[in-house]
Amino acid sequence: MGQDGRPVSGPRCIALVGPFQSGKTSLLEAVLAYSGAIPRAGKVEDGTAIGDSSAEARAHRMSTEMNVATVDFFGDAYTFVDCPGSVEFLEDMRRALPAVDAAVIVCEPDERKVPALQQILRLLEDQNIPRFLFLNKIDKAEARIRDALEMLQPASRTPLLVRQIPVWENEIVTGYIDLALERAFVYREHAESNVVDISEGERIRQREARYAMLERLADHDDDLLETLLEDLEPPKDRVFDDLSKELKQGLIVPVLLGSAVRGNGVLRLLKALRHEAPCISAMQVRNGVEDDGDAAAYVLKTVHTAHGGKQSIVRIVKGAIEDGATVLTQDGAKARLAAVQRLTGAASVKLASAARGDTVAFGRLDIARTGQILTTGGEAPPEVLVDTPEPVFGVTLSTRERKDDVKLSAGLAKLVEEDPSYRVVQTGDSGEIRLDGQGEMHLRVAVERLESRFGVAVHTRAPRVGYQETVRSKTSARGRHRKQSGGHGQFGDVVLEIEPLPRGEGIRFEDKITGGVVPRQYIPSVEKGVRDALKEGPLGFPVTDVLVRLVDGSFHTVDSSDAAFQAAGRIAIAEGLPQCAPVLLEPMMRVDVVVPNEATARVNAILSARRGQILGFEARENWSGWDLVQAVMPEAEIGDMIVEIRSASAGVGHFTARFEYMAELVGRPADHVIASRHAAE
Repeated sequence: MGQDGRPVSGPRCIALVGPFQSGKTSLLEAVLAYSGAIPRAGKVEDGTAIGDSSAEARAHRMSTEMNVATVDFFGDAYTFVDCPGSVEFLEDMRRALPAVDAAVIVCEPDERKVPALQQILRLLEDQNIPRFLFLNKIDKAEARIRDALEMLQPASRTPLLVRQIPVWENEIVTGYIDLALERAFVYREHAESNVVDISEGERIRQREARYAMLERLADHDDDLLETLLEDLEPPKDRVFDDLSKELKQGLIVPVLLGSAVRGNGVLRLLKALRHEAPCISAMQVRNGVEDDGDAAAYVLKTVHTAHGGKQSIVRIVKGAIEDGATVLTQDGAKARLAAVQRLTGAASVKLASAARGDTVAFGRLDIARTGQILTTGGEAPPEVLVDTPEPVFGVTLSTRERKDDVKLSAGLAKLVEEDPSYRVVQTGDSGEIRLDGQGEMHLRVAVERLESRFGVAVHTRAPRVGYQETVRSKTSARGRHRKQSGGHGQFGDVVLEIEPLPRGEGIRFEDKITGGVVPRQYIPSVEKGVRDALKEGPLGFPVTDVLVRLVDGSFHTVDSSDAAFQAAGRIAIAEGLPQCAPVLLEPMMRVDVVVPNEATARVNAILSARRGQILGFEARENWSGWDLVQAVMPEAEIGDMIVEIRSASAGVGHFTARFEYMAELVGRPADHVIASRHAAE
């Protein structure tokens, strides 16, 4: 039992989520200050927040990765997981959600942020995470709370339940009335609110709002409905029990008011979490983890620190795990823990062990990977699967110093380990390394992190587009390679027919030699020379959709060799391709864009301006107020398109792209591409 007589049930893990710049990190600072974990709350704009401790977060004044802090409140441990709000950095939230007991959605009454709120709520709803909505910046509110919630409700598939109503004085919110407690409170900056009597002027408004709250609860409680129909007042304990039960069942989203930067409403939020939020058992049920058996921990985040090495942030799912224990992964790998640490931002305290419900960091556990469940026994449970969105932006990387090439590969591997929504692609032909991610800022932070955390400085440029070339007509060409330099010479002679193939057929080589004019053992060499030559045609790009037929040739019994016939094949291709009316091909992509429907017209214009052919648009399935726009467009036009789409859609638009076909590119656009390629070389 807790100090106030109500039951508690172990450590809790609470996610702080919400749209970009809604005040999540400021709320974490207020919680840390109120609980005594820090002497006073830091400020994001001053770079003094405990949560945004990384150099990248402080430089950009935004959360760029998840931050974890554990506090004590009335003798119980609460770990708050502060998740970035930008759509580009939501991967940390996705990976953390399987570990949490509940979420606090930090949002402000701003209509522009409703689409971002909807995205975040959908992730919570899909995983059945119990959730509160903390309506932040209430000190700056200009509209009625009822109007604000009517504006926000379309973002949630679950009813938003008003738990508090504001008290206004001279058009400023000075406090609130708690509808469950039936008490009024007056805010005090960075201090506990004062309890005051509910004024007669507020009494009628309070009764109406409380009855509306009870009616909503009675939708799922027949006994409460009967009590209301009989005009009886339900006991407060009964009301709190219903609030807790319906929150856990995902039937309501209680709405609390406050101002994170002033510390207003924080104590009431903490008490609501204490009395109403579920604990580790609910998290176990969601992830199918049995309560018996060996100890287990879910890895919700991997961090590579500059000096402390790899940290695996974990939630102990069951049992207890001691420092020095041996843990097992899904693939059978075993390792011994180097440390168990309690985290508050970048600071840590070493622990002897961690028990069920605790959220801690395991030090230097190289075998651990985000999304795994580790155990201390002989059999590990399956990995927790989390969907990761497709990348929408990419850059090609090269080290500023050649000696750092190996460090770059190691740094990229660690970067992807920390954030699986990054993707590293190495192109087979050129060997270029491309880093793909969720947006321009996502990749900018990656480049900064490569230098600050992994010690490798890189240059970036736009990735090369997969242009190719083909031929429109056919020809015949002879390739003769003859060289005499003392001793055995070199001789190879071939005649090739070159002609176009239908689009998508690739390269085909046919042997039509008769009479042994080219010995059988040299024909594979001719083909190798042909294919080598087709790697770069007269326009400067790989050649495709072409048939090359070997029809004639000659050889020398002494001087012919594999190398000579390879050279002859290359010469014939170089002679013949310019006579076949070469033409440039550009890759065309099928693009599916999802945006709020008020942005659909703007997105259509963006696609059209980038040579896109709009195929149509329709309502996005199961997403109220969103559209799916479908188009076919050149790969060359997709590069930085996400920047425009996000700008047109309040920062939340997304797209997927897949290869559709190759199309001819002629005229000035083709001349520009060819000239740019030659200039680059």
